[in-house]
Amino acid sequence: MKNLVMDKWDEILEFARSEYNISNVSFNTWIKDLYVKKVEDNIVYITSDNSNITSNFNHISTKYGLFLKTAIQEITDSEFDIKFDNNDEDAGNDKKSTSSSKVSHTGNEGLPLNPDYTFDNFVVSKNNQLAHATALKAAESPGDIYNPLYIYGDSGLGKTHLMQSIGHFILENDPSKKVMFVTSDIFTNELIDSIRKGDASPAAFREKYRNIDVLLIDDIQFIIGKDRTQEEFFYTFNALYEAKKQIVITSDKPPKDFTTLDERWRSRFGWGIIVDLTPPDYETKVAILQKKIDLKQSEGANIAIDDKVISYMAENINSNIRILEGALTKVIALAKIQRMPATKELAEYALRDMITPNHKKLITPEFIIDVVAEHYGMNPSDILSKKRDKNNALPRQIAMYLSSEYTDCTISKIGSVFGKDHTTVMHNVKKIKQDREKDVSLDETLKVLTNKINPDI
Repeated sequence: MKNLVMDKWDEILEFARSEYNISNVSFNTWIKDLYVKKVEDNIVYITSDNSNITSNFNHISTKYGLFLKTAIQEITDSEFDIKFDNNDEDAGNDKKSTSSSKVSHTGNEGLPLNPDYTFDNFVVSKNNQLAHATALKAAESPGDIYNPLYIYGDSGLGKTHLMQSIGHFILENDPSKKVMFVTSDIFTNELIDSIRKGDASPAAFREKYRNIDVLLIDDIQFIIGKDRTQEEFFYTFNALYEAKKQIVITSDKPPKDFTTLDERWRSRFGWGIIVDLTPPDYETKVAILQKKIDLKQSEGANIAIDDKVISYMAENINSNIRILEGALTKVIALAKIQRMPATKELAEYALRDMITPNHKKLITPEFIIDVVAEHYGMNPSDILSKKRDKNNALPRQIAMYLSSEYTDCTISKIGSVFGKDHTTVMHNVKKIKQDREKDVSLDETLKVLTNKINPDI
């Protein structure tokens, strides 16, 4: 009978997965790597060689212990108790799900969730293992475990991906849930609009943000320093927290680094758990590129990329994941246009403005315009247009300022790129320089953009 449990272990796990509708990502993260260490005195001792799993045995026991115990009884026709046995070994690595199915939900109340930003498509490695495991726990038990969840790290490391994965997971398991995904900019703009419209609108604003089950708010650093917005957000935070609704926050740095943040709010961020994302190592970058290629192939794309190309990009692009994925897209596009295989030589040509061996990356006004446009969710042509509304004027002024700070171009040269005379450029540069000294939010934005332009600056 003891050997029967071991012999039928794979069948037991599969029974638990199918009978209790355990999702692929939960199964692959928590259960797939479990095995029977021994069976003694009618107790099945379950363990794993994966340190991430053994360190989370309390969660696994609470969430899946009864499922496994019942599955053992159903398959072996005998009743056993189970015990999770920590080997205290750090062998093995996380197994990654290869599922690439896209999901779309209508239950989210704010911005649409990116269908690619799921747990299945998130490459787990040592630089993000804790953040991934913590996010999955929060998704499995929203409002109960790790609330709020605060994820921080530099731009382009996967914070938004991980945050939206939580939203997808919750909606997939309970479509009736109301998930709100917004950026801090949108939250601020909606509050300003509500104030402008009169007394009735703030009540509607509050009802919108407090009558939800999950709040996913991206880039919280842009709220810090805006007193009215900051206060309104934390009233919302308190209401959701007290109602045991899940709150997930992303930022470019931990709460302790916000020098202008009131201590009462800094402590609230610490009520749950704070986790960080760090830049990926070489192996992780290779895995990310391969995952991206697999996704494109699953969508019907005919892509053949030499392993040397993947290695070349992983070795030479060290800024962030977003730029890494953008480089891959650029190589694929050039290969299609020229109807050539994606070789290392083609990649070197395609990425010559991003990868220059033994030379500092060339930063141009055009490159800065692209970065600023991407940050604000607009087209570069909008920045270069003659539109004078604030939504276009501020990004344009910021792009001019950053061009004067981080390129070798003269004011006249910058003016020619933007289609402005040198006096206008000088005025805008001076304005942004002065404004950042008294506007904490603007200063944070400029720091984020500087990091996007070149993390080494």
